[in-house]
Formats: sequence, C-alpha cells, structure tokens
Amino acid sequence: MDHFDAIVIGAGAAGLMCALTAGGRGKRVLLLDHAAEAGAKIVISGGGRCNFTNENTAPDRFLSSNPSFCRGALSRYTPADFTALIEKHRIAYHHKALGQLFCDGSARAVVAMLLAECAAAGVTLRLGQAVTAVDHALGYTVTTADGTAHAPALVLATGGLSIPKMGATGFAHDMARRFGIPLTPIRPGLVPLTFDGDDLALMRPLSGVSLPVRARVGKLSFEEALLFTHRGLSGPAILQVSSYLDDTLTLDLLPGLDASAHLLARKRERPRAEVRTILSELLPARLAQALVAPPGPIADQPDRVLHALAASLNRRMLRPSGSEGYAKAEVTLGGIDTRALSSQTMEARSVPGLFAIGEAVDVTGWLGGYNFQWAWASGWCTGQAL
Repeated sequence: MDHFDAIVIGAGAAGLMCALTAGGRGKRVLLLDHAAEAGAKIVISGGGRCNFTNENTAPDRFLSSNPSFCRGALSRYTPADFTALIEKHRIAYHHKALGQLFCDGSARAVVAMLLAECAAAGVTLRLGQAVTAVDHALGYTVTTADGTAHAPALVLATGGLSIPKMGATGFAHDMARRFGIPLTPIRPGLVPLTFDGDDLALMRPLSGVSLPVRARVGKLSFEEALLFTHRGLSGPAILQVSSYLDDTLTLDLLPGLDASAHLLARKRERPRAEVRTILSELLPARLAQALVAPPGPIADQPDRVLHALAASLNRRMLRPSGSEGYAKAEVTLGGIDTRALSSQTMEARSVPGLFAIGEAVDVTGWLGGYNFQWAWASGWCTGQAL
C-alpha cells in the first residue's frame, strides 16, 4: 500500500489546482482520475481556447443555496492570481467582452501548465484509474484496479453530471451521501432550452440563426447572443438565464431599440414600405420573414397592430418545455451542500479529512470563465489546508 498526505480524486480544473498547491507546500499528493487524460473538460472549453477566468468575478455571479459561502475562496484566490500563473508559463491570452479571458492558442496549453506545476511539486498522477472502493478508518484508503493508497485526507474533485460523454459521473455526490453529507437538489445548468407547440414550429426552421438579444428572468437579464436550434433556443443569453429559469422567460429581440417608436416612425417616413421589409432591416432575414407580420404597406396598418407587433419584439414571453439535459449542460446546478463544509478549507464539518471542491459542491457561476475561477479558488484553498 502506498502512503500519501492527501489523495485527490478527479484530475480536472479543481483537482489539478488542489494537487499542485498542496504539492508545492511539500505535501505528498496522489492525484487519481478514471479518464485516460487529465483536464478533458478544460481542453474542450471555450471552443478549444479555454475561457480560463473572468475579470468581473464577484460572489453575486454565483448561484448557491448558501450564497455567502463562495466569498472567502474567491477573495483569497483571484482572477489576477490565476492570470499571473498563465503569464508565468508565457501562455498568450486575450480579453473578450464581459471580462472573459481566453488563450490565443489551444486550451491544451492550460492543461500542460497545470501538469507541469504538478510535476514540479512532486504530485503523483495516475490516470485511467477508476476508484473501486473508499474505506474510512484512521484515514482514507482508496482502491483501484492497480492497488491501494492511504492518506489522512481525501479530496472529492470529480465534478458533477454535466457532459457525461466526457466521463462525468455522480461519484462525488455518491461519496457525500455515503458519509452523511447532505446534497442540495441538482439539475442541469447553463443548458439549451427546448420548446414545443407553436413556439417550436417557429424556431425549428430558424435553426442556425443567431442574433443579439436581452433575455430576462424576473429582475435579472443578460444581453448576449441567442441561437435558434432544431429543438428550441441556445446561445450565451439562453444558457445564462437557464440557470435561473423557473417558468417563463422574456426576450427582447431588439435590445436598446423601442420597437413601437421605430415602427411608427417608419410609418410616417416610409409609408409604402412592407412591414417585413422594415423588420428585415432590424433582424436576420429568415427571422424577419418567419415572424407574424401583417401584409401590405406599413401605412395600411393601424397603430394598435404595430404596437402589438412591437410588443412581440421587445417583450416576447416564452415558456420552455424543458432543457437539453446534462448531455448539453455546461455545469451541474446544486450538489454537496456548502453548509456542511468550511468556507475556508472546503473540509466537511462532520467528517474530518474529507474535502469537496469545484463543480461537485453547490456553487455554480455564470457562463464566461466564472466556473473555472471557482475551480481554481476552491482547489487552491483546499491545497493550502492539506
């Protein structure tokens, strides 16, 4: 049996950060993953360029049943800290809208950086090692097909249920239940929405059409791109509101433009123009043609008809039938209840030596690098505590 100071299960973003941080402090760390490759989700993130953090990271951009939990970790390990690591390894990056930071080249550079830091810190990495048993007696004994390892500390860093084709499982949740640690309700987050009936009849022929919109749920709104799909709606604006959606969402297809005032002005200025012609000047042509608009010159349309059309453009109410589920979800909402964890170390209050970090816990960020920053911050905090 091999002996270590800590065993980290899960070689994703949080697990890698935790292992290299603890290893850098002189701890003997074993990092295990059932996958053949470390950081698989990092590799595919950001269209292959890895949106590795967001400069606008703040606690109010994370969802949790215990909203204050993430404050400590996010303040102790910041976007600037991770960006400094990126710069140390001379990985070129660029800024995009809304505070997002992306690699100029491949996301594999971020994985290579994390693996290099682990190697320098003396971390023992074992890939393709599915855990078959975890025993808790005077520490933790973890068994894989290749043998057993023992340590006084065990870190659950296996993420949630999103993107199962990348190897996602409920391992961390199962372990939490086994040790009596409560879970909050889980569901897919940052996920495309599905529709049925008349809404889907409109959307399906528009599959592939994209446009900037303002998507609103309650008092919260996101002004980003929307993408029509053959099953409903996707794109950043939709993924963002999906995490908050309870029933109905409101779309403004012309953010920043008062559609009523615009249509009435065109009625005065260009009375002979077709309504759909005017809509085509504001929206993608396929969408303009698909919208229900009265035929004939705009001068022939009563103001009340134009007001009704404008309302469907600025305040379009939609009720999704569901979502694309974990297969297309960026993240898993909910998870290990943070009330059962220390906000400073991520250690379970009732199970000494057991830690949970990253997506496995009930902290979920907005789209745009926030969830990576939570992985870095929570992993770093636990790495400092081991």
